[in-house]
Amino acid sequence: MSMTASEIFEILNKNPAFTLATVEGTNPRVRGMLLYKADERGVVFHTASDKDVCKQIIKNPNVEMCFFDQAQGIQVRVRGTLEKVDDRKFKEEIMNHPSRAFMQGMKAQFPAEEDFYNYLTVFCLKSGMANVWTFQTNLTPKEDIAL
Repeated sequence: MSMTASEIFEILNKNPAFTLATVEGTNPRVRGMLLYKADERGVVFHTASDKDVCKQIIKNPNVEMCFFDQAQGIQVRVRGTLEKVDDRKFKEEIMNHPSRAFMQGMKAQFPAEEDFYNYLTVFCLKSGMANVWTFQTNLTPKEDIAL
């Protein structure tokens, strides 16, 4: 199934829950995450600085993400190297987005706003590679799509 990067970004944004694979030592680690957004600038999500996933990414930023569009029966796997984003304005954009209203209570628990923004860790995957899987294309060779 051949798709463009724009079509991939559309699927990711419509299906923001994804599975993230990292490595801790020689052991794989997988967990569910929530996408902030995906576009030509990169695939962006966030976590907390004290989480194991954050520590794993900082030690080894090579990851793979798996998104699933159940309505279309399409799985999209995205791989690449994450970069930490330390842009306060971007973090504020994330926090003010309606999809992140659930985080306002967490932010209120910090004694100073700066403490919260240091705790909020944003990652971006730039120049990743994606491939698409469906039951219909299960036996065909994977095609890498540059993002």
